[in-house]
Amino acid sequence: MTSFSSQSVKAILGPTNTGKTHYAIERMLAHPTGMIGLPLRLLAREVYARVVERVGEQAVALVTGEERIVPPKPRYWVATVEAMPMDIHVDCVAVDEIQTATDFDRGHVFTDRILKARGFHETLLLGSGTMANVIRKLLPHAEIIERPRFSQLTYAGSKKISRQPSRSAIVAFSARQVYAIAELIRRERGGAAVVMGALSPRTRNAQVELYQNGDVDFLVATDAIGMGLNLDIHHVAFADDTKFDGHQSRPLTPAEIGQIAGRAGRHKRNGSFGVTGGTEGFDEELVVQLETHDFEPVKVLQWRNSVLDFSSIDRLRSSLEKSPEDRTLTRVPIATDQLALEFLSRNEAAGMARGHEAVKLLWECCQIPDYQGISPAAHGEIVTRIFSDLRQNVSVNADWIAEQVRFCDNAEGDIETLSHRIRQIRTWTFVANRKNWLADPHYWREKTREIEDRLSDALHERLTQRFVDRRTSVLLRHLKDKRMVSPEINERGEVRLEGHLLGTLEGFRFTLARSDGELDAKGTRTAADQVVAPEIRNRADRLAGAPNEEFVLATDGRLRWRGDVVAELAEGDSLYRPRIIILADESLTGVDLERVQDRLALWLRHHINTTLEQVMALEAPADVEGPARGIAFQLFEHLGLLPRGQVSDEVKNLDQDVRGKMRKLGIKFGAYHIYLPLSLKPAPRELALILFALRNGGIRQPGVTDIPHIVLSGRTSFLVDPEVDPRLYEIAGFKVAGKRAVRVDILERLADIIRPLIAIDPTRFQGEPPAGAAEGNGFRVTVEMTSLLGCSGEDFASILSSLGYRVRRTPKVAAPAAEASAEAPALDTVLADSPAEVDAPAEDAPAIDAVAEAAVVTEAPVAAEGVVDEAKAAEPAAPAEPEFDEIWFPGGRRHNENNHHGNRRSENRRRDNAEGGEAKTEGRARPDRSRPKGPRRPEGEAAAARPAGNGRPANTRPRNEDRPRPDHKNERPDRGDRRPPREERKVAFDPDSPFAALAALRGKTE
Repeated sequence: MTSFSSQSVKAILGPTNTGKTHYAIERMLAHPTGMIGLPLRLLAREVYARVVERVGEQAVALVTGEERIVPPKPRYWVATVEAMPMDIHVDCVAVDEIQTATDFDRGHVFTDRILKARGFHETLLLGSGTMANVIRKLLPHAEIIERPRFSQLTYAGSKKISRQPSRSAIVAFSARQVYAIAELIRRERGGAAVVMGALSPRTRNAQVELYQNGDVDFLVATDAIGMGLNLDIHHVAFADDTKFDGHQSRPLTPAEIGQIAGRAGRHKRNGSFGVTGGTEGFDEELVVQLETHDFEPVKVLQWRNSVLDFSSIDRLRSSLEKSPEDRTLTRVPIATDQLALEFLSRNEAAGMARGHEAVKLLWECCQIPDYQGISPAAHGEIVTRIFSDLRQNVSVNADWIAEQVRFCDNAEGDIETLSHRIRQIRTWTFVANRKNWLADPHYWREKTREIEDRLSDALHERLTQRFVDRRTSVLLRHLKDKRMVSPEINERGEVRLEGHLLGTLEGFRFTLARSDGELDAKGTRTAADQVVAPEIRNRADRLAGAPNEEFVLATDGRLRWRGDVVAELAEGDSLYRPRIIILADESLTGVDLERVQDRLALWLRHHINTTLEQVMALEAPADVEGPARGIAFQLFEHLGLLPRGQVSDEVKNLDQDVRGKMRKLGIKFGAYHIYLPLSLKPAPRELALILFALRNGGIRQPGVTDIPHIVLSGRTSFLVDPEVDPRLYEIAGFKVAGKRAVRVDILERLADIIRPLIAIDPTRFQGEPPAGAAEGNGFRVTVEMTSLLGCSGEDFASILSSLGYRVRRTPKVAAPAAEASAEAPALDTVLADSPAEVDAPAEDAPAIDAVAEAAVVTEAPVAAEGVVDEAKAAEPAAPAEPEFDEIWFPGGRRHNENNHHGNRRSENRRRDNAEGGEAKTEGRARPDRSRPKGPRRPEGEAAAARPAGNGRPANTRPRNEDRPRPDHKNERPDRGDRRPPREERKVAFDPDSPFAALAALRGKTE
């Protein structure tokens, strides 16, 4: 490149957004050949793509420190300023961002291009207006053209990071700060792209594209965005106003702030700037400077001698230290390449650098950039190895560089790890792009570029994963572009947009899906709600016209439409009119919300009126008056099921005509309940349970959702849960009897089985008595009873006890052995003489049969005196479990043979018996009415139950109120303090009888 008259030089100066770069490209393409030098590899790539689009790939070359694309006959060259080929002659040369000549690290290169880079016909120097004075001094004949900014730039003050407007760039000056801000924006606003000078150009391009195409609305960057990047930025916010320039931490100059802030606003659209993140607001003077682009002019440029002496290392060092003659220039501080030269001059490389070509090669090796930012000594070792290989072997050792490259070829790891590997591979990419440094340069260029691209892509992916919510980016684009496809909703309610899961829509409520365990961003939620809002409105329209079959009231009190929960019930003004609470997001409002409320209220009224139709008819029956009307209304208030004891007096006063009218209403008078049989079906009971729970403890109390499942299972009884309100069992159609809850209709059937049994006297019955009949107007538990209730043993006994029945337990006597048959009459005598001890009820704690008690013989350590020899010789046997004959009687009855001939029932009691017998099993034999009536009914069958123990015959032993009652029917109470004296209970046995021996043994042991 040759120097020509300064008459052909034009300095195009002005603030950002003046179209300087665009003007330079147009002027270059207007000439047959041209070259443009740009400050960044990233910007060079952007301009290269634009020029290729205009003139074709074969006409354009790209040359940077780490990339070289040179077709056979290029007409236009795009390069970084450092890589501009100065030995090529072209018609037009342009150098962009010439104000960089003030930079300590790179300034001297820009100064050299300002002074020496020239085109045959036109030279363009592009930069800030602050360069006007220095250009006039250095190039007095240069034409200076000032261009005004296309748009206005205004100061917006201070705002929190999370409150920055969309399309904002937030600027910081360290990687740690950039990452922290990007993380915060991701949580609060959905995501941000990251641009830093430390990133590889490919990674920066990908991140810029992420921002430019609208995937994210925020950009977090260093001052790298101030260097010619054309971005769609509306606002620039400074999170810091100081930077480390490689030598010291210093405040930004007004011109530097203006260069960065000027990126806000493109072409005719105005922009703004401000501060954030705790940075103090700009003072008024600075704001005026930034808004008017009036900055202090540049006075001095960095300079280093470019005419070097390669005759020896010492002369090379001396030429580098030469001072400029013009006072507008100042010698640059020692740069990285000079530090490497100093290191090599003190080691073995100095001995190999003899002659012009060797010293020149040494200097070229020293210009390898220190991308890794390692110590000068470590970087010097790399440069020394490369120079030594080139001098000794003509090319760098292939095995050594292969080892270095292989170490970088790993795309796994986090952001910091990948960034470090990219910095390393960039060193070998630079080496591979030097002429004649490698034996196979083409292979290594492709290899290193492929690794750098793969690492850059991996780094971009890690940055995106960490700082960008893809879901949010899709939402933002959808809100901006109404032509995008609508969200897809599958049968599970999952809402997806362009394949990204936004959340789940159930009914009218949208739940945003969480992303990588982070908290849901407010911006994401707002955007998602706007995307889903049309679907919610459409659902409201469909629900308003939906048929009744699409609605269901679940056991948890929630209304479902097409399987989705849309509302829940709450306590209302009355039992049968609960309130409806619509479960919907804020998107459902106004007319749509009212239509949904009206449709659900209409369905609920219909559902209650049809499911509980018989019950609802009892609120004001037309043909029933007086006490009967009161009973009907109580049934209405109790949801169709009423314990008979609550209205026993009213029922007694009803004549048969009134009862007939009530039966036509579906009312059944049972032994224990007055109820509507049709209302005992699962559906009415489930609804009744929900309505009752809403006004009594709430729908979430234990049992409300569990009991309906038991009802549907068809079980006739089950164990009660102590945590469940007993009233819930009653409402569900079950009576709590002892430990179990028994279905109401099953209790009536049980009463139908027991009633004829207690009315029968087996001793007078003609033929075979029915199963379960017992003497004394009692009954025994049969298989039919236990099968009906689905339980037996203690559970069944607890049910009978709770219903008012009492048990008499008589020990069963095994048949005596042949040799003891002679003592059988003695046993009969004992039983006849002590009837009270055998026949007394279990609740009265009777003395156990002496025979059974004496038969329980345990091993004794010492033989008792007076025992016959046969007894002492006998080996003690394990006691056998005594068997009992259990006979149940109505509570408070005399349990003996004379009980059957008691007084006749009164007329009222006969009538109650007839009412209770409505549930008799058809075909069952009726007792002979000519015989005396049987015992009274148990509790529940009679109008009012009598407690056990009332009406005891005079000849029976009165209960000892101080006597402790047993805790269990099979447990004996302590008998030691109530047994009569032994001498009063003596019974005369045959001396030769085994009972005499057992009695004697017992007397000794006691």
